[in-house]
Amino acid sequence: MKKIAIPFVVLLMFLISSCYYDKAELIYNQNVACDTSNVKYSTVVAPILNTNCNGCHGGNAAMGAGIILDNYASTKVYIDNRRLINSILQNGTASNMPKGGGKLDACTIRKINSWINKGALNN
Repeated sequence: MKKIAIPFVVLLMFLISSCYYDKAELIYNQNVACDTSNVKYSTVVAPILNTNCNGCHGGNAAMGAGIILDNYASTKVYIDNRRLINSILQNGTASNMPKGGGKLDACTIRKINSWINKGALNN
């Protein structure tokens, strides 16, 4: 009986220890690490757009349906009509962005939303 019990216990321990839940936004409280108190266009929002959007929505040869997000004046149009925030929220009221990519992380979205809620200033 011991010969059967030992391998069974080892197998059971292996199966139990190999299971884990890695959904970071549910495990870790991201509200603590996400500072939205001093979000500015030039230092926070523009770099986010450059990294995540301007591959398709930047420059004269923008591939993204003529939507340009590489300068404040062009971006402000999509802020005012709420297409930018609705796209990154992926809430079904505008095309989900980034196209073909995953949704931006919650902290990045909160930073953009904070900037918008504070008037979307060119600062």
